[in-house]
Amino acid sequence: MKKNLLLTPGPTQIPPYLCAELGKPIIHHRTPQFQQAIKEVIDGLKFVMQTKNDVFLFASSGTGAMEASVCNLLSAGDKAICVEGGKFGERWTEICKAYGVMPVVIKVAWGKDVNPQELKKVLDANKDAKVVFITHCETSTGVTTNVKAVGEIVKDTNAVLVVDSISGLGVVDLKTDEWHADVVVSASHKGFMLPPGVSFVSVSPKAYKLVEACKTPRYYFDFRKAKKAIEKIDTPFTPAIGIIIALQESIKRFKTEGLDPIFNYYAKLAKGARAAAKALGLTLFPDESCMSNALTTINVPAGIDGEKVMKIMRDTYGVSVAGGQGDELKGKVIRMAHMGCVDEYDVLTGISCLEKVLKELGYQFTLGSGVAAAQKVFNE
Repeated sequence: MKKNLLLTPGPTQIPPYLCAELGKPIIHHRTPQFQQAIKEVIDGLKFVMQTKNDVFLFASSGTGAMEASVCNLLSAGDKAICVEGGKFGERWTEICKAYGVMPVVIKVAWGKDVNPQELKKVLDANKDAKVVFITHCETSTGVTTNVKAVGEIVKDTNAVLVVDSISGLGVVDLKTDEWHADVVVSASHKGFMLPPGVSFVSVSPKAYKLVEACKTPRYYFDFRKAKKAIEKIDTPFTPAIGIIIALQESIKRFKTEGLDPIFNYYAKLAKGARAAAKALGLTLFPDESCMSNALTTINVPAGIDGEKVMKIMRDTYGVSVAGGQGDELKGKVIRMAHMGCVDEYDVLTGISCLEKVLKELGYQFTLGSGVAAAQKVFNE
């Protein structure tokens, strides 16, 4: 029976102990028992986010929380700066346009990080911009944005910094308060090793001033309702009960193991995957200076279709990686994630499968060289 190994940048694999939590009988959400779950989850998310700010929960994917951040902070006609370095940076722009917000777009070459000084110039030229939207981990390219550098630029302006850390939180470091991230958006199905269905947003006092002044009509995604409810350890509407209960257990890992050891663990997985790709004679898509430890984006060899590589790995051998996105990368790269419930043996299996498929498609290399290079890193 074919196994299904998920090495995709979300959703990620769910470990057995969290599957057990998800399989428990449901309880009612307006009870002291569920209130305790909410309390533990909010406290735990603040720990992982490294923030003292309010944290709100929604029953949605991460994109729902992104939309909530737009419609709660900005009114039609307001100006926002959107940093676009991939498909998910572009999503901020698309959501802004849907609400009549005027985006000032900073186009960043795919595979590179935004230049903080360029952002400063744009902010100086658009002093009426209310929000700066960035993507912490751009999974379409494999880049991690230097949130700390961006935060240093934005903090001294009237603008609010909003960070999409859906793929980054719990995988790579994000010091929300220290790095002046006013709003951080994330979700349950990546670093937290759970199914999609719960998103969360941290909101600073500076950002909440925009919430109170915002004229955009909103109902379900209203931060004001969420704030009023969370002060009573509650949610304004029916939450994703089972996932929130399991989230308690997921968060315990971060508190037990510690944030830095977990970040270092994913960094080692990333180092092994990159060493493997290079040993196979392949190149990596992003600049070395801004590669994300959440995934490795590998250029496929000339003459080989990356979509075919991805489909054979998944459909024939049961190893799921992601292909390229957009005209820039479709068919040109594969994206192998090492986030959430992934260990060294999973990465080795993924590299071994990649080798097998590349050999079948006619690419010439020494079979086993990628696995050996990753093993060398993992045994250091």
